[in-house]
Parts: sequence; C-alpha cells; structure tokens
Amino acid sequence: MKLPIDMDAIKGFMPEGEGQALAEAARNAPAETPALEVGSYCGKSAVYIGTALKARGGTLFTVDHHRGSEENQPGWEHHDADTWDEEAGAMDTLPFLRRSIRLAGLEDVVIPIVGASAHIASHWQTPLGFLFIDGGHSIEPALADYNSWTPFVCAGGTLAIHDVFENPADGGQAPFEIYKLAIASGLFKETSQAGSLRLLKRL
Repeated sequence: MKLPIDMDAIKGFMPEGEGQALAEAARNAPAETPALEVGSYCGKSAVYIGTALKARGGTLFTVDHHRGSEENQPGWEHHDADTWDEEAGAMDTLPFLRRSIRLAGLEDVVIPIVGASAHIASHWQTPLGFLFIDGGHSIEPALADYNSWTPFVCAGGTLAIHDVFENPADGGQAPFEIYKLAIASGLFKETSQAGSLRLLKRL
C-alpha cells in the first residue's frame, strides 16, 4: 500500500512490514463497524490504518492520553525531548499526532480521542471491526486496555497487538501476556504475525 507521506517524518517505532500488515488487516476487517487503536503516540500507526480505511470509507478512532507511556518519560530509553511540554511539565504528543493526520490527508478518517483508555471505554457502546492495542507496555495498563476494549470486537473482527515478544530479552512481557489471554479465552484465533505484531480473529 502506498502511503501519503514519508513515514520517517513521524516519530515512533513501526517497521514498514508491521505497518503494512496492520493496514491490510484493517482494510479487510468488517466494513460496517469502525476501527479503534489504543496508543497513538505521534500517529505512525494511525496513518497506516487510516490510509487503508480511507480507501473503503472507514473510520478510525484513536485513543491516547498523550502524556507518554512509561518508557517515553524523561530518563528512559525511548524519551524524545521534542515531545516535552515545559508549561505542562509533562509530555504532550497530541500536536504531533494532529500534524501527522493533517499531512496524510486523514482528518476526515482518523478521529483522536484524548483521555485515559479505560475511562473512555467505560462510556463506549459501539461494536468494533478492528482493534489495535499498542498502549502502555507495563502489565497494569496493558491488562486494562485488553479488558476494557476486547469485549467490543465483533464476530469476525480483528484484534491486533503490537510488541509481542516471547523472549523477555527482546522486549517487555505485558503485550505477550495479553496475547496469551486472548488465545486462552477461546474467543480469538491467531491468523498471522509480522515481526512483533500479532493478528487475531474474533470467533
């Protein structure tokens, strides 16, 4: 899939192979329901998903508090000083997300929702044909994202989980734990993988 902007211009980590697999899964998800991602950061995954959905008239809701995950905070390996808001005394990645969406021509497709994932989910009512979980990577927020949002995935819908590493030496284990929960639930079946991305179908 051809993308509308240079992805190297967007902050964040999403290898092209994983992004293209994500886009293909979103494009093939049930068309009558919207897509939703948890954890948009600066918008790299939103551009992949949004571009795929635009081709078929879909909509992506992207949920993030935009204050950064644990590993994005000052002093941690993945902190980017450009995202630090001195006035707020905290990170603020929302302007970067909005810029990415604008440059990609996706403002009519990608709808940002700013706030805590679980709180937003507690007010959500719409079935989802596609759910991408890429939020906090420690166990508590990962479990909260999984427990809050997977009940909305409709039959035949797709659950995508990013940064799934079986070997602790390769990365944090929280995404792997929720991946195992999804399989053990009997509600999801893995259909494919690309790098650290796991794609599952809601049975």
